[in-house]
Amino acid sequence: MVLKLFLIFLPLCCAAECFRILGIFPTPAASHFTLGFRLMKELVDRGHEVTMVSPYPQITPIENYTDVPVESISNVLAGFKKDFYKRESMWITTSTKFIHNMAYTLTEHLLSHENFQALLKSGKKYDLILMEYFLSDATIGVGKIFDAPVVLFSSLPSSAFTNHLFANPAPSSYVPFILSSYTGKMDFYERFYNLAHNMFDTFYKQFYMLPLHDKLLQTHISKNLDIYDVTRNVSLILLNSHPSVNEAIPHNPNMIEIGGFHISPTNKLSRELKAFMDSSTEGVILFSMGSNLQSSDLDQQKRRNLINCFKKIKEKVLWKFEDDDFEGLPDNVKLVKWLPQQDILAHRNTKAFISHGGMLSTTEAVYFGVPIIGIPIYGDQKGNIAKAVQYGYAVSLNVDDLSEAKLSWALDEILNNTRYTNTAKLHSRLMRDREVQPIDTAIFWLEYVIRHSEAQHMKSSGVDLQWYKRNMLDIIILLVIIDIVLFLIFYYIFKHIVHYTIKKIRSRTTNKYVKIK
Repeated sequence: MVLKLFLIFLPLCCAAECFRILGIFPTPAASHFTLGFRLMKELVDRGHEVTMVSPYPQITPIENYTDVPVESISNVLAGFKKDFYKRESMWITTSTKFIHNMAYTLTEHLLSHENFQALLKSGKKYDLILMEYFLSDATIGVGKIFDAPVVLFSSLPSSAFTNHLFANPAPSSYVPFILSSYTGKMDFYERFYNLAHNMFDTFYKQFYMLPLHDKLLQTHISKNLDIYDVTRNVSLILLNSHPSVNEAIPHNPNMIEIGGFHISPTNKLSRELKAFMDSSTEGVILFSMGSNLQSSDLDQQKRRNLINCFKKIKEKVLWKFEDDDFEGLPDNVKLVKWLPQQDILAHRNTKAFISHGGMLSTTEAVYFGVPIIGIPIYGDQKGNIAKAVQYGYAVSLNVDDLSEAKLSWALDEILNNTRYTNTAKLHSRLMRDREVQPIDTAIFWLEYVIRHSEAQHMKSSGVDLQWYKRNMLDIIILLVIIDIVLFLIFYYIFKHIVHYTIKKIRSRTTNKYVKIK
């Protein structure tokens, strides 16, 4: 009898915990999709029903996983990719504007896409909206259409790009701007410029970008929505960060770090790669510039400098290179157009990683305890490598000055100075030593928001304040006005006292002269 009751109520219990979740991960980059798919697939594996908006629909259908393809958005990013290598020498204010405007263009394309518009008009019901946030404020309005709580996911740590949504404190004195090469240990000059960068981003966002997103919101989602109200209704954000890779900085309770969640148990290498890795007893250097940057876009002089350096070392080099045209390749260098990065980093013979310093690559290098030779180009890469250098498991090179001498120094330093490998392995232990696995943490908080009606109790009161009130600018302006008024009053009084004193002295002098005469 008890067994029968159990079997009757078991499906009901499961149904109560099986939610319908809409995932929006439109960034047309393999690394970004990897993160989104990891979360959505885990939700499916735990019994939830998901709908996934992305440029990468599944070739083989997955049960309870429905695709809403927006493949044409890849063409939008392609127009920006061609200039990525030029971003290294760009002024940080120009980089800030570039990132904001690129994100706006991607958001506009997503919201106007016919498949996305069909989804908005479908009348479907969802228990939760999980969306990647890449300065895509207008997309947050989707939560209002489906009357569902919104949880954001950021492929980056908390930063000026996300803090305004949660009223998260981030003092410029020790929290570096996301596009800078600073770490938390800044001197006076760096703190000054860090404050300037944060102020520029705030003003550019508030006075230029958010009004544009407001128009997008009203054009493509609903005329009855306001961007400032919509962005105050985010329940929580999942951050792709961890103190073993990123610095310890303030986080509000609804900002959850899950860095490393995408790292899965290693798979077997292909026969060709396995033979290459196993036979490389002197060690292997993995060289990859990520999914957005391509090594084949490096100019011929930089390629020659790299090859000349690789010829001098006994280790082998596994280089992700996207082109077939490469002359003068030494015997110890193997080119591949794609490689399973995690599985290569996990191999016992991998000794170093030449990387652009993207968040995923840096996290994976730390997880597997592999030191880095960083060649950061744009975005958060400079900051990621700067922190890795500060921690002691990386050296950094400037892509515009990729000389043979500097490359040789970097290789010699990483391969022959054991402190880099030892520090990388220390941080690997720090990342792995957690009470709960990060993917379990992510799923817990997603379900928590559904169970507890948007988790309003976790929100800071600061989100209800306008940005200038939150930053005390109205108080600062009042104090400045008071100071100016007081200065003018004291100046007026002092001026008249001086004028009266001088007049008195002159009067006495005149009277004395008259008496003597």
